[in-house]
Amino acid sequence: MEDEDKQMFLSELNLEQSGLARIIKTGYSLLGLISYLTAGPQEVRAWTITKGTKAPQAAGKIHTDFEKGFIRAEIVSFDDLMACGNMNAAKEKGLVRLEGKDYVMRDGDVVLFRFNV
Repeated sequence: MEDEDKQMFLSELNLEQSGLARIIKTGYSLLGLISYLTAGPQEVRAWTITKGTKAPQAAGKIHTDFEKGFIRAEIVSFDDLMACGNMNAAKEKGLVRLEGKDYVMRDGDVVLFRFNV
């Protein structure tokens, strides 16, 4: 279905999400999983981690060197980033946080890991 038709179909059934979206959301919740995002000039990627994972271990999902040489993480929520339009605008508004080794990742964090190996 086209996006417009999907939205019309869901609204006629008084549903906000498709069945597939609800299954995925419920599955993640039951398994205790969350996602965070990394973004660069060439790609945006979602990484799945266990709820309660700290920043260095989340960085290690990308590459073990990221975890070993973890310095800090620059973090902004997905919603804040979308409202601002880009990372520089989010920084100007003070929405980007610097977090250390004890930071527990949250679902929807957009992260730039700083590391040195």
